[in-house]
Amino acid sequence: MSTDSKTIRIVIRGRVQGVSYRAWTKKQADRHGVTGWVRNLPDRTVEALFFGPVEAVDTLLAACRRGPFAARVDGIEVSEEAGPAPGAGFEIRA
Repeated sequence: MSTDSKTIRIVIRGRVQGVSYRAWTKKQADRHGVTGWVRNLPDRTVEALFFGPVEAVDTLLAACRRGPFAARVDGIEVSEEAGPAPGAGFEIRA
């Protein structure tokens, strides 16, 4: 992993499903040039993998702590990953 980029996996808890959190995350990721994916989990959390320049990933993470207007974020678990997200762009997964 380059010192200029990083990969993180996050799990967002709170009222984050049914409030367009995934679509909002994709829009934010595209805006900041971050690649990866976002998906809903069965336990009503949202999981995402972000890869990109350190500053862009950190900015996106900070935005995810607030989320879209209708969301309520109670907490985020963050773990650093070993390598970049596979593929290009940012996708919403089922």
